[in-house]
Amino acid sequence: MKQTWLDLLFAHWPIPYEQLRPMVPQELELEVYEGYAWIGVVPFSMKGIRMRAMPEIPYTNQFAELNVRTYVKVGDKPGVYFFSLDAASKIAVEAARLLFYLPYFHADMHAEKNGEQINYKSDRKDKRGAQVAFEGSYMPVSAVFKSTKQSFEYWLTERYCLYSMSANRTVYRGDIHHLPWELQLAEADIRANTMTIGQGIQCDVRKPMLHYAQKLDVLIWPLTKVI
Repeated sequence: MKQTWLDLLFAHWPIPYEQLRPMVPQELELEVYEGYAWIGVVPFSMKGIRMRAMPEIPYTNQFAELNVRTYVKVGDKPGVYFFSLDAASKIAVEAARLLFYLPYFHADMHAEKNGEQINYKSDRKDKRGAQVAFEGSYMPVSAVFKSTKQSFEYWLTERYCLYSMSANRTVYRGDIHHLPWELQLAEADIRANTMTIGQGIQCDVRKPMLHYAQKLDVLIWPLTKVI
C-alpha cells in the first residue's frame, strides 16, 4: 500500500514504565528512553492512499487520522504499538480492523491549514471505544532537520514497522518503508486532549515534547506473523 502523510504533530509525554507496562501485550517489549516509557498523540492527514499499482479508490484516498501510540520491540526490531487510531473514513476504519488487527475507530475530524498553522479537531463517534476528543492548533517553529542516531527524535520516529495482535493473541508485524523523517520543532495550543483516557492516562496538555513533519511518502507491506 502507498500513502502520503501530511502535517503531522508528534506530541509525546513521559510515562512511568510501571504504569504503561500492563497496558501493552506481554509478548511485546516496552521500550524506554531516559528511564521512561513514552506515549504519543499524533494528529495528521493522509492522501494518495491506494494499493500499489492500482488507482486510488474514491472516498477512501484522503482523510484525517489521529493515533495514540507507544514504542516497543520484538527481538532486535523496534516498532510502534497503537493503543488507538481514529480516522474520518468509515471504510478505512473497517478495512484496517480486518486486515491489520488495529484498533481503529471512526471519528468526526477536521484539519485545516492556515499558513503554517494547522487547526485540528477530532471527536470520536464510534461506540466500540471510549468517547474521546482532541482539539488544538500547531505549527513548526524551527528549520527542518534530520535526527541523528542516539537522539531522542531518532528513537521516537525512525521505526520501520508496527506491531499488532489478533483476537487469539497472535503477534503480527507490518513493515513500512520511507525516507528519514524531516522534522521541525513545534509549538501547539492543545485545547482538549482526552485521547489517552482509554488507557487510564491523563496527559498534561501543557508539557508535551513537540515535533512537526510536513510530508512523508510511505510504503506499507502486508502483515507477517511474529509470535
